[in-house]
Amino acid sequence: MNSTKLIRNLFCSRQKEIDLYATQAEAIQNSIFHKLIEHSSATEWGRKYTYTQIKKYADFQHVPIQTYEDAKGYIDRMRHGEKDVLCPGKVIWYAKSSGTTNDKSKFIPVSPEGLKNIHYRGGIDAVALYLRENPESRFFSGKGLILGGSHSPNYNVKDSLVGDLSAILIQNINPLVNLIRVPSKEIALLSEFEEKVERIAETTIHKNVTNLSGVPSWMLAVIKRILEKTGAKHLNEVWPNLEVFFHGGVCFTPYREQYKQLIPSDKMHYMETYNASEGFFGLQSDLHDPAMTLMIDYDVFYEFIPMDELDSPKPNVVPLWGIEVGKNYAMLISTSCGLWRYMLGDTVRFTQKDPYKFIISGRTKHFINAFGEELMVDNAEKGLARACQETGAQVLEYSAAPVFMDANAKCRHQWLIEFSVMPDSIERFRHILDTALQEINSDYEAKRHKDITLQELEIIVARPGLFHDWLKQKGKLGGQHKVPRLSNNREYIEEMLKLN
Repeated sequence: MNSTKLIRNLFCSRQKEIDLYATQAEAIQNSIFHKLIEHSSATEWGRKYTYTQIKKYADFQHVPIQTYEDAKGYIDRMRHGEKDVLCPGKVIWYAKSSGTTNDKSKFIPVSPEGLKNIHYRGGIDAVALYLRENPESRFFSGKGLILGGSHSPNYNVKDSLVGDLSAILIQNINPLVNLIRVPSKEIALLSEFEEKVERIAETTIHKNVTNLSGVPSWMLAVIKRILEKTGAKHLNEVWPNLEVFFHGGVCFTPYREQYKQLIPSDKMHYMETYNASEGFFGLQSDLHDPAMTLMIDYDVFYEFIPMDELDSPKPNVVPLWGIEVGKNYAMLISTSCGLWRYMLGDTVRFTQKDPYKFIISGRTKHFINAFGEELMVDNAEKGLARACQETGAQVLEYSAAPVFMDANAKCRHQWLIEFSVMPDSIERFRHILDTALQEINSDYEAKRHKDITLQELEIIVARPGLFHDWLKQKGKLGGQHKVPRLSNNREYIEEMLKLN
């Protein structure tokens, strides 16, 4: 008997609720809005911005838009044990996320309500939507391999921890779920990645794994180790019933071909999830449509700033029902974890309304996040300054992009740099820059750890005048036109290399 067919019925009522997204979006978001305002009206933040007076969305506009820097002082007090600051009660979990302009890491509060009504609901809905997409599924006939991070104590506050969101989710998961997932909690939460990969490979080879969840770059390391240990060429030789990979965290495009080569099975599916430290926002509800459905009945109220107004002192912020299809927006969220009109840093573009579907179109700033390293221009500038200082160099122009995995599964960042004064040694400059970036950005440091995901960066010296010539070729000399500093794909750098 296919156990999945029995369990599938438990998801039917939820699938019907999600169907309401097509006709009730504004009403659903409005009810979430009122719930969040009421829930937090007695907090320090709620009192400061007179939440008891807020009766409709228009009344919410006086609450300021927040970046992490704006919220950091409040969050730090919460981390030290203060309660009722941004959300009711005391928050003991903090998801550690990639750094901002001024910090190596961000610490995002994860309240009990947020854990239950945002993050876990996203996980359950991923399964609900997948089962609807794949009626022949035998999802529950085996186990799910969930690849998580690790956590550590938060200051000296009792029972309080900081760590990857995935570690927080695994730590608090319903014990029943542990019956259908691998590896054990002890292995899942190991902090040393190489040891974790080894132990996962050892303990899961002989299990019946039907589904995978995790970040594509990290999961690839696990798959490759399993193939090495078993001598198998393809993963479906090890796990013949494997049928779906729930992936998120970085763009899947560079990995798609590699996964197809490693899992050449007609019954293998890939489902994108938009699950950030700040919340769970989107799910691919149609495996043939790359756009994700915006999940609108969790504890998240959405607002959007048109990208062309991002730097304006008074941008025209719109709620979900005010968006236009095909336009790029910066996303703002308000959640039961205490983030209020919080700028996520991601940009989205809607492909349709009713239900609202979108793609992640980028970040609000130039960046490289091909492997989860989230390298920002500010990190790059600081790293270059240090390398110049220590080698006597001067940089005139530069651009950097990822090198996706070559035949030996090696990835790195490639920097094209035009020097006005050459460093005393390119090799030394390269090493100092790479080391500085690891000190500045904890995610880059994690991906560079023992060269597992990223190799040391590569530097190509640009001929004099290269960037000038490239801009000229594009008709973009002078004015506000700038060389793209960091790019998440190779489009620009390939054009420049041809001119070099």
